[in-house]
Amino acid sequence: MPLLHLFLVAIVQGLTEFLPVSSSGHLILLPNLTGLNDQGQVIDVAVHVGTLFAVVLYFWQDVRQALTGLPRLLIGRTDTQGACLALLLLISSVPVIGFGLILHLTELDSEMRSIKVIGWTMLVFGVLLYWADQIGPSKKQDRDWNIQDAMVIGVWQAIALIPGTSRSGITITGARFLGYTRKDAAKVSMLMSIPTIFASGVFLGTEAAMTANMAALRDGLIAALLAFVAALLALSLMMRLLRSVSFTPYVIYRIILGVALLVIAYS
Repeated sequence: MPLLHLFLVAIVQGLTEFLPVSSSGHLILLPNLTGLNDQGQVIDVAVHVGTLFAVVLYFWQDVRQALTGLPRLLIGRTDTQGACLALLLLISSVPVIGFGLILHLTELDSEMRSIKVIGWTMLVFGVLLYWADQIGPSKKQDRDWNIQDAMVIGVWQAIALIPGTSRSGITITGARFLGYTRKDAAKVSMLMSIPTIFASGVFLGTEAAMTANMAALRDGLIAALLAFVAALLALSLMMRLLRSVSFTPYVIYRIILGVALLVIAYS
């Protein structure tokens, strides 16, 4: 695959994975709007692995805490903060993994990869994010995350399997409706992405590995590294901006893009 194509895919994925603007939607739009060939499953998996490493590195303290608590959880104990965090992450991942398997087995996931669907989801869920951000009471922090909230936000996360919804955007929306501050809603959303991206990477990576050759693996490595750098920069910038800026700029972008896509789709 040409280096420019790899660069575009990796940068699009890296910049949009953790911003509430839908990385999957942008990846689908890239070949549709530029005329480039679809990058294929190997590259899709690679750029997701790159973004996974970025969020793990950024939130390493929390990730390490969850990993050290995992052995306690496996023996049925939740008497440490790490074990509780590991439990909440697992609970929040169940809906999206289950729904994802259903969509994949029924092939409904491929049927939703259209400009019309992405346009509507960009628009509708952008407005919903704005509403949640405006009425959210901002009284909860990440340490207040509990089993009930993990289940609720987990269901919200499953909706993100519809292209254009945005996994980070919909989980932040759910967290804001539950009263989490902007920064803590984003942090919970980012932590939830780790088991979700990992599960998706293992599932799709197993399929991709069966057909991959050395050239594809080389391209995948390059794409993963580029996506890692872009995702780390985007994540750092968003978390820093949330100290003083709302989600409104992302909402405006979603609405403009959504309207433009709908004009294209219906014209």
